[in-house]
Amino acid sequence: MNKPVFSWLLAACALGISAAQAYQVTDDRGVRITLTQPPQRIVSLLPSLTETVCELGQCARLVGVDRYSDYPASVQKLPQVGGGLDPNIEAIVALQPDVVLMATSSRAAERLRALGLKVLALEPKTHADVKRVLEKIGQVLAVPDAARIWRVIDAGTQAAAQSLPPGVASLRVYFEVNPGPYGAGERSFIGETLTRLGVKNIIPAKLGPFPKLNPEYIVRANPDVIMIGQRSVDNMGQRPGWQSMRAIRQQHLCVFTTKQSDVLVRPGPRMAEGARLMAQCLSDQAVKRTSPHAGRRAHTKTQDADA
Repeated sequence: MNKPVFSWLLAACALGISAAQAYQVTDDRGVRITLTQPPQRIVSLLPSLTETVCELGQCARLVGVDRYSDYPASVQKLPQVGGGLDPNIEAIVALQPDVVLMATSSRAAERLRALGLKVLALEPKTHADVKRVLEKIGQVLAVPDAARIWRVIDAGTQAAAQSLPPGVASLRVYFEVNPGPYGAGERSFIGETLTRLGVKNIIPAKLGPFPKLNPEYIVRANPDVIMIGQRSVDNMGQRPGWQSMRAIRQQHLCVFTTKQSDVLVRPGPRMAEGARLMAQCLSDQAVKRTSPHAGRRAHTKTQDADA
């Protein structure tokens, strides 16, 4: 008996699945797929799903990924099959996957299903979604106790919150996801992390998880701290009215490198690391508010944290 089949039998026993028994999984679109054994050839079209597969110890089952999946480093050697929204259908079919993991926002699912491929559309947007998707992929791959990964994420996020000084609680924060500008609202997984860190998000839940904002809205909100990626910061000063904002005038900015931004905006296994990055940023800003001469040090420290 070869090793993958033997491993599947062990995992199936742990999950109470008979080796001859088909099992069904329902994705976030309500589509149900039937599997007779855990997929051994997986194409992932969403970086957070790619990272989840690997965190479950199943990186070796990946045979193709989207162009943005770059973590862990081993997946960079895999064939790239386009982006999540514009996948290369022919390249995916040629890889003969047992299942394709993709976002619910992708319109390629129906075409792939029409070609006979099994597609699982999953798109975590909240902390609860991340926990559910971890367990769902664990079910698909027959990995027992996938929920343990969420327990580690949750504990790491809590530790980040407990590391913060008391002065952080008064801060009003704007987190920019990309230069749209799209911001992270209270209902997003990023917004939920900010809430757990004890700060006030300037984007209320009623605007949705990741709303596109009028730049004037942010000017009127006048946040104490702006969290922004290096991709966005270069043109920030050209936005009308932004130079008048308190955070810009006093340089209360957390500028994240590209690698840090990838950690922060992916709802998956590295969320605790993202919470630590935000906590470090907030701690630095709390110092700046009491010691103006610490400004440049705090700004530099945030940028160089993963150097």
